Amino acid sequence: MTGKQRYFIELSYDGSNYHGWQIQKNAVSVQEVLNEKLSVVLRQTIETTGCGRTDTGVHAREFFAHFDAEGLMVDGSWFMDYTNLIRSINSILPKDIAVKRLFPVAANANARFDATLRTYEYHIHFNKDPFKNGYSWELRDRPDLDLMNRAAEIIKEYTDFSCFSKSNTQVKTNICKISTAVWEINDDGIIFRISADRFLRNMVRAIVGTMIMVGKKEIEPEAVRHIIESKNRSNAGVSVPACGLYLTEVRY
Repeated sequence: MTGKQRYFIELSYDGSNYHGWQIQKNAVSVQEVLNEKLSVVLRQTIETTGCGRTDTGVHAREFFAHFDAEGLMVDGSWFMDYTNLIRSINSILPKDIAVKRLFPVAANANARFDATLRTYEYHIHFNKDPFKNGYSWELRDRPDLDLMNRAAEIIKEYTDFSCFSKSNTQVKTNICKISTAVWEINDDGIIFRISADRFLRNMVRAIVGTMIMVGKKEIEPEAVRHIIESKNRSNAGVSVPACGLYLTEVRY
């Protein structure tokens, strides 16, 4: 095969040491590190495009990116043993980034725009646990899960989530279609799971912050309806810490 071929790469990462996925001018990002290491192993300049942009400190259990490269496959077969190729990439990546798969796709396949669903989880625990520090948000008092699930049902009725979006973003629309929004008990804590076709910057953390207000009985579940309809970020709750947020699934 001659010319460049497009590939999807699946990875996971601990976002604690990174300023999100996307390349930043004065901060280290996951994308920057991945581009650098792929370029070394594949011996050509590699520029990846991710399935989304996770914020500073946010983790990803499943993340996809695409890139174009020459010479990885010849007549439909890998030029280098596939297992050794993945091992070589992982061997020079930091321990908090791991590549799972690499596979060829159509020339017009796009990791960002072809994704049809993304799922995030937000993890909260209630008792001090050194092994959850940095990977879950410690909350002192248990909120009312039933009230929070009533609020979660309400947000599924809406599509315009301007009230949960970070200000001054460069997106063309704040419309998102949420298919799943539910709180569940998990060991010593609770998990919020939310799926949608797309997410706005800071959206999940703002939703969680608002629902915690509901769970603490500071506002009624129905108040979430008025917050969403206001389209005003200042009416919603504070953004909860990034450490508890995980991108867990991306579907195409």
